[in-house]
Amino acid sequence: MASLNTFREPFPLPKDLYVFLAVVRKQSFANAAKELGQSPAYVSKRIQILERTLKVRLLHRTGRCITLTSDGELVRLRAMQILGDLDVLLDDLSEARRTPRGLLQICGSFGFGRNHLAPAIAQLADCYPELEIRLEVFDRAVDIAAEGFDLEIRVGDDIPGQHVCRRLVANKRVLCASPEYLARHSTPDNLEDLKHHQCLVINERNNAFGVWNLERSGKVHSVRVSGPLSSNHGEIVLQWALHGRGILLRSMWDVGPMLAEGSLVRVLNDYSQSANVWAVYATRLANSAKLRVSVEFLERHFNQLSI
Repeated sequence: MASLNTFREPFPLPKDLYVFLAVVRKQSFANAAKELGQSPAYVSKRIQILERTLKVRLLHRTGRCITLTSDGELVRLRAMQILGDLDVLLDDLSEARRTPRGLLQICGSFGFGRNHLAPAIAQLADCYPELEIRLEVFDRAVDIAAEGFDLEIRVGDDIPGQHVCRRLVANKRVLCASPEYLARHSTPDNLEDLKHHQCLVINERNNAFGVWNLERSGKVHSVRVSGPLSSNHGEIVLQWALHGRGILLRSMWDVGPMLAEGSLVRVLNDYSQSANVWAVYATRLANSAKLRVSVEFLERHFNQLSI
């Protein structure tokens, strides 16, 4: 039987793999240092140690540009797997099923993230004080594996097939406008009428710009719309709708209170667009106790709100 002294080659330290992945995500030693709460000198030293340990060059550094070498790409993939497995191991060995602990990195969209996800995460942190939660919001599609996130809360049913997806709460997008706009321009009677209206288009994620796919009685109907105003930010477009600038297609979680108070009015009520709220995470985290507990908490929270 081989003794432990037989294995003399050093192994990379998990902290060095964490630093390496932070540099890859941020494409910068300085930005990686900010994320890690360390100095650029510390990041540079850990990368040098990792390269020396593995006996390969991991990064091409040309001025401010950082790219992976072929060996660096292999190490990136293996590091993600190793750290993911280590996280699950530590999770299972702890009492995380009762008291989840450790770092949980979550991302979501701007509007939903600010208005609904942020308050929910604050309550999650109150319930499980040993969790360290980081939330980032974006107005673009996110590759959670490549960008180092454990969990994405996504609005809409364009779900990536390579990840585990769990529906948190049912939601839909509806057509609506202000009473002032409808008084000036009349209420549309059918989808074709939308072509003659000022429609407020949101250019977000991977959705086709200016095309609304709407469902009625189980069938999907597409209509091309246009108008003088469009934006990549849903809250801006919502403000335009409230000020009588056109017809909006927006999630019930966002416009529900305004429909209830009458500042917006639904039009073409038979039509809607499915926009459920999903938890999306990598397959390797499917057995993570802290992730499971957090997702179950968010599911209960959002269903209680009836968004």
